[in-house]
Amino acid sequence: MTSKLFLLRVLLICLRFSPILAAKDMLASIIKPGTFRHIMCRNNVYPRSNVTRFSVPDDLVFWNVSYESYCPNCYTAPHIGGQIWADPPIPDEAKWNQNDGVINRVSFHGEYKIQNGLPQNPIGRTGLCGRGLLGRWGPNHAADPIVTRWKRDDNGEVVRHKNSDKSILQMVAIQRSDNKMWAIPGGMVDPGENVSVTLKREFTEEALNFDDKGNMVEEFFKQNGEHVYSGYVDDFRNTDNAWMETTALNFHDDDGSKVGQLQLEAGDDATNVRWTDISGDLKLHANHADIVGEVVSKRNAHW
Repeated sequence: MTSKLFLLRVLLICLRFSPILAAKDMLASIIKPGTFRHIMCRNNVYPRSNVTRFSVPDDLVFWNVSYESYCPNCYTAPHIGGQIWADPPIPDEAKWNQNDGVINRVSFHGEYKIQNGLPQNPIGRTGLCGRGLLGRWGPNHAADPIVTRWKRDDNGEVVRHKNSDKSILQMVAIQRSDNKMWAIPGGMVDPGENVSVTLKREFTEEALNFDDKGNMVEEFFKQNGEHVYSGYVDDFRNTDNAWMETTALNFHDDDGSKVGQLQLEAGDDATNVRWTDISGDLKLHANHADIVGEVVSKRNAHW
């Protein structure tokens, strides 16, 4: 056996017995600007507009690579103007790379550069300047609660996958109204709001849409959710000057007796909601699948 064939066999064995390594490697790369090339926010028409992004090939994403002909359109959605949750068109008073207690402009990826008075996307070029559909210049902070339970049969026994023999994990997923993709039921962190409050609020608004079980949900979210990820989101709304970052925590209902028993109901920005089996084939909005893959790793569940 040649050395190349041997290495290929070793790689295949690793992928067979550690399938979630691919998701974990992707997640690790996202944490490091300069190694991850965002995909969702390049080479397309910006959502809810007719504005076309300037072409950005894979080898010209990073700012430290010269791209002399780069001349992106600038676009900020008209309805952003005057909103209390949005920045002014010219952010003269912005405190870049700081959290003033009201607006958090600190990026999880460290200090970002300011070019021509505006923050520069730490991951690289997107083919569009301005804010697009995002309210804030620079990082727009969100929070994503990954609520999970074990899949169970009619007898209440945890279901194992026939191939991996690992327990199947389920998560609450919502179908977004903007791009119809399934996603973690998260949302934007309000000015001055604690992330833990955002997590509970967004889950209740998007996946429950009622409050008669409010006390139980309150107690469930008081449990210290397990931190999964903090960083950049490969979101289709990102621009050169405004981008999404999130904090994701896993809230796990191990015996399925709490939120695992609730009747889900879509609300707020969701058009549908359901308990979804988690596997490596799961297609989710942005890089949510990579974040969920980290939860699978922590729970040693089927992927």
